[in-house]
Amino acid sequence: MSGNVTVTSVEALKELVEREIGVSDWLEITQERVDLFADATGDHQYIHVDPERAAQTFFGGTIAHGYLTLSLLPELNKSRTGVQIDLGGRMSVNYGVNKVRFPAPVRVGKRIRARSKLMDVQEIGDEAVQMTYQQTIEIEGEDKPACVAETIGRVYF
Repeated sequence: MSGNVTVTSVEALKELVEREIGVSDWLEITQERVDLFADATGDHQYIHVDPERAAQTFFGGTIAHGYLTLSLLPELNKSRTGVQIDLGGRMSVNYGVNKVRFPAPVRVGKRIRARSKLMDVQEIGDEAVQMTYQQTIEIEGEDKPACVAETIGRVYF
């Protein structure tokens, strides 16, 4: 999707259900980012933090944690081009995730990007709007995505 369009009403947003609303810029996964995530979560499994040992596995080197990949959605979506949503709310929150899958590993040094599809829009009285997205995190040059997640966000008025 080229260019940006800003949606300012729930009615206009509902017209975009089942459509791709944007694609982010590419982001390189570095060993430093993986190591910091390992420190933050306590997950120091060698396939993430020991390049020499991980090189001996079928991964051929270190890989990003699946949850690191998922947690990068807010960062990736900051650079998303396409539809921007500005409903005039006082705050937006991540409300949850319905499904998450990690079909392919992200090798350190690879670049990823997010592709967002709006799946559902629900009004919650006058207090909020809930949006469900299919977020697909692609790996540059690979056929399988790193992550496919159904995420839920809310805008509160």
